Amino acid sequence: MSNNTEQNARGSTSPPVSNPKPRKSTLREYTEAIVIALVLALLIRTFVVQAFKIPSGSMEDTLLIGDHLLVTKFSYGIHIPNEIPFVGIRFFPDILLFQEVPERGDIIVFKYPLDETKDFIKRVIALPGEKLELRHQQVYINGQRMEESYVHHTEPPSLEPVPERDDLGPLLIPDGHVFVMGDNRENSHDSRKWGFLDLDKVRGKAQWIYWSWNGDRGSVRFDRIGLSVYDHEHTGPELAQP
Repeated sequence: MSNNTEQNARGSTSPPVSNPKPRKSTLREYTEAIVIALVLALLIRTFVVQAFKIPSGSMEDTLLIGDHLLVTKFSYGIHIPNEIPFVGIRFFPDILLFQEVPERGDIIVFKYPLDETKDFIKRVIALPGEKLELRHQQVYINGQRMEESYVHHTEPPSLEPVPERDDLGPLLIPDGHVFVMGDNRENSHDSRKWGFLDLDKVRGKAQWIYWSWNGDRGSVRFDRIGLSVYDHEHTGPELAQP
């Protein structure tokens, strides 16, 4: 009798049942995936690459109205913005690490010095420590004439000096600053008007056109898609030999 009871007790013994982990709801899984995607997109936009659209003709014929560009954010160092994304509220100045000076001829995106809520795009013409002068639409750096195959003029040089637009300087570019101009020289609001650009305002270097829309014709410019913004240049900006 006791043996049967003991055997029954042994037979009734079973391993403890573990409670399965509760499964995430479908809504929670989608929410987590969206949050992760948004965080990754924000990190890429902040530190790697950002898209910009060309709204004006100040860089024609290099860049046309309706061109959409990819701009690398790491080309001149690591820029850590201290502002709330998409709102623009800033608590203290941005943090800049391993900052580098752009090269002459680089096309850069930067915060417009007179209104930092706006982004401008121009070409670097003169670097820190250089002396720049404009004479009848011609650029001189340290007394040497600059060769610029990309420049677009809508008006010929005037017989008389045209201050700021065609004739300027000589000016000494201060440390930590560059002088920028649009390729469409008679239709660009640039350093000739508002002065030197602080390198701390630079957001990145323009690289490729990923989309281009011709608003006048209502059509896509397929021939521009995938081009580097420097593809059209036969030669880069050079200083003519004295």
